[in-house]
Amino acid sequence: MSIVPAEAVSARVRGAYDALGGNDGGAAPLAPRARLLPALAAVYRAQLSRARVARIPLLFVATFQSVGIMVLMRGVVDGGAEARAVVAGSSVLVVAFVALNLLAQYFGQLRASGGLDHYATLPVPPAAVVLGAAGAYASFTVPGTVVTAVVGSVLFGLPLTHLWVLAAVIPLAGAALAGLGAALGLLAPRQELATLLGQLGMSAALLLGVLPAGRLPGPIALVRDLLPSTYGVEAFTRTFDDHPHWPTVALDLAVCAAVGVVSLAVATWAYRRAAVR
Repeated sequence: MSIVPAEAVSARVRGAYDALGGNDGGAAPLAPRARLLPALAAVYRAQLSRARVARIPLLFVATFQSVGIMVLMRGVVDGGAEARAVVAGSSVLVVAFVALNLLAQYFGQLRASGGLDHYATLPVPPAAVVLGAAGAYASFTVPGTVVTAVVGSVLFGLPLTHLWVLAAVIPLAGAALAGLGAALGLLAPRQELATLLGQLGMSAALLLGVLPAGRLPGPIALVRDLLPSTYGVEAFTRTFDDHPHWPTVALDLAVCAAVGVVSLAVATWAYRRAAVR
């Protein structure tokens, strides 16, 4: 049996300690914090994979709901500006159902179950978590929104020429509504309240977006102007004209984009606030 001298052991320990950076009196350096864009892409892919299984049935529900509303309104609205408003509002309603309602429920459940602790331990910026989840949920609205717009256009005899504008309406309205949904889910003190707020927001998008603006009373029309999805609906509605006024369409989309930036910033702040509690 060999005995290792204590001096040799101490030398080895000191060598290992110095190799870890302990000789300068500080702790070992941590790994660098992930940059925003790579972290955002990673969160987006993870959320997209998760939502692919859990949210596809609800996407069908959202699409059938919007198509059913248009079929019901077909018996009341014959055509003209009101038909354009119904089709545009029903199409954006798919975005509201997924990006606002479901995202509010998701973040409310995540906060109630302690799931935010998992994200808080990851070296990713808070904005990446919020934007990644919002982007994944908004992405699932694309098929349903396109199907609703095509069915509604055929149902009411509207032109399909400018449906390409949905490529701008969906991400901008989705960002605004997803930011609002995430903020509601993160700021609600209880999971049940987050679910209630998400459903109330979707109901507001239904009533104020699908119904023609000309038939709404003055105070309710003012509330409609405060809803983030309104400007996406207005932009899409104008494209059904024979000769759309594109500067006005661009202005509506710009307002929708500005509201999206603000709502996502509020959601990021709400995430930081909820994660440190």
